[in-house]
Amino acid sequence: MRDRDDERRRVDRLNVDARTVRLAVEDHLADADDGAVHRRVDVRAGRSADVVTLGNWTWGQPGFGPYLTGTDRVIRPANLSPRTPGLGLVVRDGVAVINLLGVFALDPFESPFLAADRLVDEARSKTPVVVVDFHAEATSEKVALARYLDGRVTAVLGTHTHVQTNDARILAGGTAAITDAGMTGPHDSVIGSEEHGALKRFLTGMPARLEPATGDVRIEGVLVECTEDGRATACTALRVSTEP
Repeated sequence: MRDRDDERRRVDRLNVDARTVRLAVEDHLADADDGAVHRRVDVRAGRSADVVTLGNWTWGQPGFGPYLTGTDRVIRPANLSPRTPGLGLVVRDGVAVINLLGVFALDPFESPFLAADRLVDEARSKTPVVVVDFHAEATSEKVALARYLDGRVTAVLGTHTHVQTNDARILAGGTAAITDAGMTGPHDSVIGSEEHGALKRFLTGMPARLEPATGDVRIEGVLVECTEDGRATACTALRVSTEP
């Protein structure tokens, strides 16, 4: 048991450290949703990320609400109920970050499109550089939101599926977009989990515990460059191996 715990910590440490190994990035946004617990999120926020966003697993761990109440570095989807703890929009070092949850299969409290209208206006009153992390299942929904916000925000970055898409681009109005930024974690896996538990679920329909995998750890994400007025000038998907 100790060996497995040590290996998990090694993977978690790599997930944090390797983000800063090869790239000097002025502002770093990280999505840390799936199964995140406040101890690990706090490590990630403190060591590498300016802002950490969440998603459909925001309430997946007991006791997370009080943690969100006391931080402005870890934010939850803004279109959850306004009666839940935490923030969905934060401005750090001149960059506004908005966290939204998609409709398809995730059932947020409010439409992300309507929430975006309100939040983008609020963000742009404080800074011209606005980044939207859209945690959503459907590719069509993520593409649609990017087009809806084109010219109004700096970037719309899709997250959630764990699979990086090959469509990093600049839209006509100057907004950077990617359907999914991918997964930082073990890629010799079923989207981060060891294959045995995942296959048991698919083959039998029975519940099975999903254990974190450990092999082929990579950092994936997207690098966005922009002008001072918030217009994106480059959008590049990143994939970096942490293996020796």
